Amino acid sequence: MSSTATVSDFIVDRLHQWGVERVYGYSGDGINGVMSALRRAEDKITLVQPRHEELAAFMACGHAKYTDRPGVVVTTSGPGAIHALNGLYDAAKDHMPVVAVIGQQARLSLGSDFQQEVDLESVFQDVGAYVQTVMAPAQARHVVDRALRIAEAERTVTCVIVPNDIQDAPMAEPPASHGATWSGVGYRPSRRLPADTDLGQAAEILNAGEKVAILAGAGVKDAVPQLLELAEALGAGIAKAVLAKTMIPDDAPGVTGTIGLLGTEPSDRMMRHCDTLLMVGTSFPYAEFLPESGQARAVQIDIDAANLGLRYPTEVNLHGDARATLEALRQRVEPKTDRAWRDDLQEQIEDWWDTVAARANTGADPLNPQKIFWELSARLPDNALLAADVGTATDWYARFLKIRGGVQGSTSGGLASMGNGVPYALAAKFAHPDRPVIAMVGDGAMQMIGNNGLITVAKYWRDWSDPRLIVLVLNNRDLNQVTWEQRVMEGDPKFESSQALPDFDYDRYAEMLGLTGVRLDHPDRVEAVLDDALAADRPVVINAVVDANVPPLPTHLEMSQVKGYMQSILKGDPEAGAEIRQSLKAMAAKYLKR
Repeated sequence: MSSTATVSDFIVDRLHQWGVERVYGYSGDGINGVMSALRRAEDKITLVQPRHEELAAFMACGHAKYTDRPGVVVTTSGPGAIHALNGLYDAAKDHMPVVAVIGQQARLSLGSDFQQEVDLESVFQDVGAYVQTVMAPAQARHVVDRALRIAEAERTVTCVIVPNDIQDAPMAEPPASHGATWSGVGYRPSRRLPADTDLGQAAEILNAGEKVAILAGAGVKDAVPQLLELAEALGAGIAKAVLAKTMIPDDAPGVTGTIGLLGTEPSDRMMRHCDTLLMVGTSFPYAEFLPESGQARAVQIDIDAANLGLRYPTEVNLHGDARATLEALRQRVEPKTDRAWRDDLQEQIEDWWDTVAARANTGADPLNPQKIFWELSARLPDNALLAADVGTATDWYARFLKIRGGVQGSTSGGLASMGNGVPYALAAKFAHPDRPVIAMVGDGAMQMIGNNGLITVAKYWRDWSDPRLIVLVLNNRDLNQVTWEQRVMEGDPKFESSQALPDFDYDRYAEMLGLTGVRLDHPDRVEAVLDDALAADRPVVINAVVDANVPPLPTHLEMSQVKGYMQSILKGDPEAGAEIRQSLKAMAAKYLKR
């Protein structure tokens, strides 16, 4: 590096040495020095400019999800840093490696209540596993190295705070004296394997089980073949937490689908009747969808020891890498000859997909959103990348897409934050410009920040070798997921002042931006619209005008939920008639399958 290089030049070059090729950020006077360094290093690192720091942080999280490499977000001080917090919490809750490079006011003004001065170390302590302010040029080296290494090794968020006077200061190497730290670049993950004794005890439990259920989370991403092989030997079924939705193919034997509020009936039934439970790479939180305490003997595998024994009373906790631990267990497990449990599960799985098809083809006013997802399922390109926003879009994503191997997708899991869909899709597209990307987003999330994200799509899409990016907007003029939660959980009718959304012509807005916009409001047009969108020569926004009263039915209703739903109707829900008709149709579809 040149002797005239600044601290900002060093930071940018060090990111490049760590393998960072792209950062997501928005400028401001608190980060000008770093922005200048990025300009000087455009041949090494690309700066992607979204319309808002929250979008930038979501994109950094999405980058980590779709590349398995750290995402980097760059923001100015004060307001910019605060804007980024939601996306950073999204990354932290889903254990994604993200590094935030954040501007700060000059060192001499800190503590003076200077304009835009915020105590950033305090603000970021909760979201960041490592948060450090660079107070001297010679400190920058180890701060950047530690931020990258900790983010990768612990799969978490780290923050490098850089006062603006330090950004333009001449870079200095640490002195060869007491108190100096000389750090280096690079991290190589290891494979942690539990002790032989623990593996043996876990195998004994699994071998003794007659009805084995597996619950897999995002931690199985690199261990799917090993998981399927073990499940086959055990004659077990595999339920998926929503972050594992696309990791494990739905057409693999014994895969019962997602679990929980977004889950399937086969997964629910399996958990209610199993005698043995194996949890792999998941901290799924909803106890009501797990076996009752004492019903099943349980084993858990997780790379994060804090998750072990957290959600269910497990007999054996295996602290280890999912792939290595599953391989070791397979060597100790005796293949089961009695296939009655697996055969019964497979029957339930096939019946469920018939039910899904029937529900998708029930009538609605003007359009059943489930039909769009069901028809999309059969048309998904083998290498498609999916981004599901939070809301009823997540329900239909989790239940109505039958995933094949090669398709990759995600949503905001642990934080469950609205607004992730479009920035995730953008990050996926930047990381894989040769692959088709599909975002599934509710109108609430589009009006929050999704529409702003479309401006970024319009700015960059011509740079992608495959221009296909589809944003499917579920336009029902309602914060629909919360409306249904209010009905079922609170016993309240739809609260129009809180839940009703203004109508918006997402298709016309897309056309104004130079994208393709399509209005979809009739079931007869679903297939043609999807086919055209998947063959388009530019990004497409589908303004799908769908029925808000199609219920996202859980796999089982507690009596308190039934009571709440009835109370909401009796209190005068403005859409009571329509919601009752759609609920009856959904329930009847189970028994009227084609």
